[in-house]
Amino acid sequence: MAEKDELLDGVSPETDELASTLVGDALDLLAAGDPFCVLLAVQSSSGEVTSYEFEDDGTEVCLEAARAKVPQVPDALRYAIAYEGAVEAGDGGFADALLLEFGERGWRSYSAYSLVDGKGAGDGFTWTDPAPAGEVPPLL
Repeated sequence: MAEKDELLDGVSPETDELASTLVGDALDLLAAGDPFCVLLAVQSSSGEVTSYEFEDDGTEVCLEAARAKVPQVPDALRYAIAYEGAVEAGDGGFADALLLEFGERGWRSYSAYSLVDGKGAGDGFTWTDPAPAGEVPPLL
């Protein structure tokens, strides 16, 4: 595995597309009020995307299971993980958010979030454009 300093900065268009698709799917589920814990999409070097849903335990356990699954997927090249959570709000409280982690073999890995409101409200559901949340340890 490449050293951290040897990893490429930024996000490839393919990883951006994979993450954007997963975010769209997760936002659709939230708008409909369909529960999920952690969603994972992994793309192989051949372009095949495999999706997983982790839901048998709490969010932290499911998130760790999703992170552990990424390097186990044969020929995994890039991944995106989405889950519900909260981020600190400007008023010292917390705001509901869709959290995202994504990365690609040989690149730095990142996290982002979209604030969400009105879960289960259909057309009344709102979200913000994704905001960066920093670098995370690469899984590939």
